[in-house]
Amino acid sequence: MKSQGQENSLYNVNAVLKYAIDHDMLDVQYVQDQIEMLKREELLKKHPYKIWQGTDGKWRTYLPDEEKGRNMKKRNTEAAIQDLVAEYWKEKLENPTVRELYDEWITDKLKRKEIVKETRDRYNRQFDESLQEFGKRRIKTIAEFDIEDTILNAIYEHDLTAKGYSNLRTLFYGIFKRAKKKKMVDFSITEVIADMDISKKSFRKVIKADEELIFSEDETDEVINYIMESDLDILNLGILLYFKSGARPGELVALKPEDVMGRVLHIRRTEIFYKGDDGKNVYEVRDFPKTAAGIREVILPSSAEWILKEIRKLNPFGEYLFERNGERIRTYTFTSRLKTICRKLGIVKKSLNKIRKTYGTILLDNGVEESLVIAQMGHTDIKTTKRYYYRNRKNLQQKSEVIDKVSGL
Repeated sequence: MKSQGQENSLYNVNAVLKYAIDHDMLDVQYVQDQIEMLKREELLKKHPYKIWQGTDGKWRTYLPDEEKGRNMKKRNTEAAIQDLVAEYWKEKLENPTVRELYDEWITDKLKRKEIVKETRDRYNRQFDESLQEFGKRRIKTIAEFDIEDTILNAIYEHDLTAKGYSNLRTLFYGIFKRAKKKKMVDFSITEVIADMDISKKSFRKVIKADEELIFSEDETDEVINYIMESDLDILNLGILLYFKSGARPGELVALKPEDVMGRVLHIRRTEIFYKGDDGKNVYEVRDFPKTAAGIREVILPSSAEWILKEIRKLNPFGEYLFERNGERIRTYTFTSRLKTICRKLGIVKKSLNKIRKTYGTILLDNGVEESLVIAQMGHTDIKTTKRYYYRNRKNLQQKSEVIDKVSGL
C-alpha cells in the first residue's frame, strides 16, 4: 500500500507531465521514439550472434532455426539487419510458440522443485507424442476452438487412456494459464476444458487379465522354488525380499544397512531415473519416497530374516544394501533377472511391481487389518489397495472348489 506522501508525489509528477503536454512543453512523439529506441536496444542485446558486414557490402547475422540450429540472414544495410533481429526477438517475447511457452513453464516448475526430473520427462514425452505440430503455432493465433479440436484429435489419434488425457490436460493448464498471466490470451483454459464434451467412451480402456497383473499362488511357488534351487546371488535374494516386503521397486534398491532394524525395513528414500542432458537415462537416489505415506516401517515375516543375513554376507561393507562390485544395483537389473526367471519357467513375464500387487493381495486375502495393510503398502487409504492392487490369485481348480462350497448354489 502506498503512503500518503507517495501518492502525493505521484499526483504531482502526473500533474506536471499533464501540464507540460497541454502547454506544448513536451514533445510526445520524441518521448515515444526514445522509448521505442530503448526497447530496440534491449532486443538487440538478446541476440546471441554477431552482426557483421561481408566483403560484398551486405550485412549478415544468424537467426535461431529449430531444424537447422541457425539460419543466415542478410540485408543491404546495418539498420535493416538490426530491424530484422529486433522484430524476430519481439515476436519471440510477445508471441512465442506453444512449445516455447511450455518449455518456460516446465523449466520454472523444475527450478522451483514443484516437480522432479522424472515428472518432467513424462510431460515431455506426452507433449512430443500429442502436441508436436500444435507446439509450432504462435500463442496469439490460438482460439478456444483450436484447443478443443487439438485435445479431441489427440485423444482419438493417439488412442489416449483416461490417464493419458489427464497428463495432456495438465500441460494445457500450465501453458495457457501462463499465457493468460502474460496477457497473451484473454480466455480461461479452465473454462475452455470444463466446457468440452468428452465422453468416457472416447478413452482407450486398458483391460488386463489377472494372470498379467499378479503372480498366482502356483506361479509364486514356482518362482520361489526356482530361486531356492539356483545360485543365491544378491539379485535372487533381492527378488525374494520383494516378495516378502511388497516394497515399491525403487524403495528396496535405495535401502542402506542402517535402514534395516531386525526384521523391520525403514523406507525413507527411493530410486528415480530421468533423461540427462546427453539424452541418456540417469539413475539416482532421492531422499524421500514416492509419496508422504511412503515413509514407513515395513515389517517382514520372520521367514525373511535369513534373506537379510545372506545379503549382508554378500555385501558387508556397501553404502547400500544392494551393491555389486562396489556399485549400487539399479531397479532395472532386478527387473531383468525376474523376467529371465519367468521366461525359463514358461510363465507370463511380469515386472517387480507385479510382486507388489501380489503382496497386497496376499495381505487382503488373509484378512490382515486394513490399517496395517495400508501401513505396509505405503498407501493413504484402503480403497487404493483394493482398487489397484487386489486380484484373484487362485487357479481354475481352486476357484471351482470355492464355488462348490458356496451354500445355496
